[in-house]
Amino acid sequence: MKESSKRRVFRAPFHDKVHIIKPLLQTTVMILFFSWFFYRSVFAVIVLILPGIWYFKGCVRRQRNRNQWELTIQFKECILAVANSLRAGYAVENAFLESREDIRMLYGERSVMYCELELIRRGMILNITLEDLVEDLAGRSGCDEIRQFSAVLSVAKRGGGNISQIIRNTATLISDKVDTTQEMMTLLRGRQMEQTVMEIIPFVIALYIGSTYPGYFAPLYHNMSGYIVMTVCLVIYIGAYMTGEKIMDRIADNL
Repeated sequence: MKESSKRRVFRAPFHDKVHIIKPLLQTTVMILFFSWFFYRSVFAVIVLILPGIWYFKGCVRRQRNRNQWELTIQFKECILAVANSLRAGYAVENAFLESREDIRMLYGERSVMYCELELIRRGMILNITLEDLVEDLAGRSGCDEIRQFSAVLSVAKRGGGNISQIIRNTATLISDKVDTTQEMMTLLRGRQMEQTVMEIIPFVIALYIGSTYPGYFAPLYHNMSGYIVMTVCLVIYIGAYMTGEKIMDRIADNL
């Protein structure tokens, strides 16, 4: 098969550029809000460019992690459907094709996993082996579970033996691992929600006071001493935010 045809087959929506739109909008809103809240000046946007770049990278990383986790959950359902089809006597390739219907019913035709299964179907039509297609998905997605399944599938295909039983056992192990991680992620999301509330509360209190007592914060703006005070407050807030995010990221990485 020609290399150009292979590239067309492997163009998946997982790393589409549209995934940076939401982080870009979040960063823009953050910079504009901070410019108004801390300085009441449009020129403060220049000061906030560097923190904005750091915030944007963090948003992109979190968006990528959410996409990976979403794909991992859907992949778990996919390989469970494959395992059920193998029990019914399907070949491995046909079992993957049959799993498309299960994923469509669970997550819809616009879901990431359904699109990936559609790419696998197209690849098979072009005589690309299933193990190559799954390996490509594992490389593009960065999901450990898909990498593990891809490695087992490649070894089973090359080594022979009871491929159906090997894949069913692997599917069960991966499913149990994902279920356990999902339970821990649910607990972590509760802590992340608490952290988000704590990050928002200072602004809510300040906005409430400012709306209740107009002019209360006026001395902090449009003068040098006020700019210094607000800059110190901004640095303290960014430091606290970075510390909280690093703690959450470290916990998530250990799951």
